[in-house]
Parts: sequence; structure tokens; C-alpha cells
Amino acid sequence: MNAVANEMEQCIDSCIACYRQCVQTAMHHCLETGGEHVTPHHFRLMMGCSEMCRTAAHTMLVGVENHGVVCGACSVLCADCAASCEGMDGMDDCARACRECAEICGRMAA
Repeated sequence: MNAVANEMEQCIDSCIACYRQCVQTAMHHCLETGGEHVTPHHFRLMMGCSEMCRTAAHTMLVGVENHGVVCGACSVLCADCAASCEGMDGMDDCARACRECAEICGRMAA
């Protein structure tokens, strides 16, 4: 596998992992914890981030040529979501998944 294909596979894996982490964290941890975890801004950001990650993975999996545009948007949403999650109780894994996805999606967009 060449370097570009390998990086794309890593990006797909990171997007799917972030999608899963955001959805599971939002639906279980955030909804059950309440308070700052379910403020409209934070919760909507988590839902938007997860869906953008799923969409970015899909565009790469099906071979959309300009997937970099979607990856660029995914990188921005993931970075915003990570910033929103950081410092909240029980959100470290979600913030980490978002940061990793933001980084690799940013490279795919470049």
C-alpha cells in the first residue's frame, strides 16, 4: 500500500473512531450527566462532529475525488468539539478522539 492510501486508511479509521466516540459519549455520558454536558452548544457540536466524521469516512470509502473538502470541514468541527469537551468531567476520551481526527483530516485536506 502506498503512503497516500495508507494515510487515507488511517484517516478513515480515525473518522469512524471519532464518530463512534462522540455518539456514544453524547448518548450515554452527556445525557446521563446533564448540566454543562447537555448545553445546546456543546451537544449540537458533538452531534455535528460525529455526523461530519461519518460523512468524511464515507466520502473516502466510496472514492470521492475531492474528499479533501469534506476532510477540511471535518478537521474544523473536530477541533471545535475537542475544545468543547476538554475540561469537562469524563470527556477526555472524546476530546482525544476529536483531536486525533482533526489532525489527520487536516492532513488529508492539505
